[in-house]
Amino acid sequence: MKTTTDFHTERLNAGQKVGVINLGCARNLVDAQMLLGRLKKNGHRIVEATQAQTVIVNTCAFIEEARQESIDTILNLIDLKKKGKIKKVIVAGCLAQRYGKDLVKEFKDVDAFMGTPTMSRQDMREQVQLTPRHFAYVKICESCFNACSFCAIPKIKGKFVSRNIESVLKEVASLDAKGVQEINIIGQDITAYGMDIYRQKTLAKLLKEISRVCRNIQWIRLLYAFPAHMTDELIATMAQEDKVCKYIDMPLQHISDHILKAQNRNITTAQTYELVRKLRTAIPDVFLRTTYIVGLPGEDQAAFEQLRRFNQEMRFERVGVFLYSKEEGTAAALMPHQVPQAVKKERLGLLMSDQQAISKKIQQTFVGRRLKVLIEEQEPNSEDTFIGRSQYDAPDVDGLVYVRSSMMLTPGQFVNVNITDAYEYDLAGVAIP
Repeated sequence: MKTTTDFHTERLNAGQKVGVINLGCARNLVDAQMLLGRLKKNGHRIVEATQAQTVIVNTCAFIEEARQESIDTILNLIDLKKKGKIKKVIVAGCLAQRYGKDLVKEFKDVDAFMGTPTMSRQDMREQVQLTPRHFAYVKICESCFNACSFCAIPKIKGKFVSRNIESVLKEVASLDAKGVQEINIIGQDITAYGMDIYRQKTLAKLLKEISRVCRNIQWIRLLYAFPAHMTDELIATMAQEDKVCKYIDMPLQHISDHILKAQNRNITTAQTYELVRKLRTAIPDVFLRTTYIVGLPGEDQAAFEQLRRFNQEMRFERVGVFLYSKEEGTAAALMPHQVPQAVKKERLGLLMSDQQAISKKIQQTFVGRRLKVLIEEQEPNSEDTFIGRSQYDAPDVDGLVYVRSSMMLTPGQFVNVNITDAYEYDLAGVAIP
């Protein structure tokens, strides 16, 4: 499989127009930004994929659905190459990292394959920002400190690696100087940050340091927090630091002790309840986003009903549900009592139906309240309606706030909004002059 360096030296002439199609999560997006940063540094012109001579697809291989999307995208690009609309197709990312040898044999028309970039502990790598100018993702660690039975990430990404604090602060300071208003702290396991280099969980300390260096940045959001690694110090820091959004993405995956043990989550039912209680007590206005996996081998009807009751009781503000995907090389793939696909889909539908009703009621509590909203864009074909997000909504995964305003609003602008209407996931209101 061609490495990134081989690709630069052998495959591209300086000044060639290069574009990227990024698939998967925000962590993948940061990888794509670093890849484009390196290409730009080497003299290549970064353009939209529709205008490019060479198109790089940054693939995802987390679950079967993601792999299929990656393969379909590769096939579409090969077709464009055969029609002469693009010159080269490069496949990068997790799919190439894990299945590179097979892909080389399967896709003869692909010009090069690259894996995932290696995270440096010390250096802030140059990036080409693919997000809007007013928000950015800051990846603080790579891979996971845990070894969940259903997950192939450690097999793709290797050992858990944290960036040092100085490197993260340098990147944040750079983003702050550019006028970025919101940063989203990401990694597969951000609550384990520092355990490899500082021998202790250091996310709370990092957040305090980030808050100290921020001048323009007003929102610091935490995404992908592993619950077993949450600390009292981190919860207290979230409560105390004004710039840290009162929002945390904390995938619980299940509540049954039997399933949590099978998943190797290193947390129990009782500990999960206690963790949620601590968060709600210390941060009364916190919004919790979580995800569940339904259909892990051995998940019987009793375990699913326990999960359903738990979700109804906890009334999480944001919930996503995934079907268990049998991943090659994982412990769960070899477990007995695999759950039929039809049963998985039925369970997903029931959970999401429950959550839709919960979300609608939670959203209704905002009517009549004032919210600080970060404007994303003007609604197409409208002169007085704009689209934004509150601190309770992460980019791309949560709801939106539709803002009516007699004055022109611009992306990256904060505005106070009186909320007048609420829906299952979105809000609407009027900007306060």
